[in-house]
Amino acid sequence: MVPLMVFKLRLIVQHLFFVLLTYGGRFGFHMGFALPCFSCPFVMGCGGSCYLLSLQGNWWGLQMALANWSTVMGLQALYYLGLFVLLTLALNKFWCGWICPFGTLQDWFTYLRRRLGIREAHLSWATRDRLKPVKYILLAYMIVVPLLIAHAGLHYDFHLPFCRSICPAKPLMPLFAGSTRHLALDFTNTVTLVFSILSVAIAGGMLVGMFFKERFFCIFCPMLVLIHLLRKISPVRFEKEVGACLGCGNCRRNCPMDIRDVHEQKTDKAVLSEDCMLCMTCTESCPADGVLSVRFFKWRLFSSSRDYVARRFIKPHKAGSVKVKV
Repeated sequence: MVPLMVFKLRLIVQHLFFVLLTYGGRFGFHMGFALPCFSCPFVMGCGGSCYLLSLQGNWWGLQMALANWSTVMGLQALYYLGLFVLLTLALNKFWCGWICPFGTLQDWFTYLRRRLGIREAHLSWATRDRLKPVKYILLAYMIVVPLLIAHAGLHYDFHLPFCRSICPAKPLMPLFAGSTRHLALDFTNTVTLVFSILSVAIAGGMLVGMFFKERFFCIFCPMLVLIHLLRKISPVRFEKEVGACLGCGNCRRNCPMDIRDVHEQKTDKAVLSEDCMLCMTCTESCPADGVLSVRFFKWRLFSSSRDYVARRFIKPHKAGSVKVKV
């Protein structure tokens, strides 16, 4: 019996979690308020909430916890932080490539573009390098603004700054629950109006970007930064046997995030980079036995194989599929 291909297994897992995290709350399923993925809490009846909402809403609570352990808000903030850390350690970047509902939505746009026969837009290495700091700026934005609200008298209308003005999931994901509410402009005051205009405009721009560039929003995703901070203590590892690499470049050509680090790494065994989402496309397309592998502690979950490449790619396939050298 031929084993299930990794890309097919990933599709199954992605769509299962899209349903669970978008509609699960309607049936009593909820994974909490500290998920390391873009499961939007603005979707009524969602089955779990992105940690970035908790981070913005409870950031000053962490300071209270350090000053006074009996503070309810502080204890709640510590609980959400601890849960986020545990979930992140358990699955690392699998949250991005296999579970994130907004990531799945982006993959649908890529599938549609390929079906229409439209070529993907490619960003130069220099452009990618210039865009890398954006995710750090967004993370700082969602940390600094709540602190200004708590300690500098900034008006509460600025609360949840990332969710309400930047995150494209807020106006887009509720559409799958039949709600267009977050596409409307909020004329309550100047702040809410500006936030709502920014939210709709950025969502529109991201829709275009996600259609023409695979996983476009992930380039700017601040969640990637938070997950990456814990990579060294996570039991999930992505490794390369650098001495056995053939240098074919399949990993670089086929990576949906345009990561070149795996191909260029010549010394360090650990190759889980900041933008990697552990989709394993590079590992699937590597024709050298055991050169690339994903491990959980000492157990190998999947590793590159010449035989796998032959079964996966060396046969008639549809246009737009992965390009592989063997």
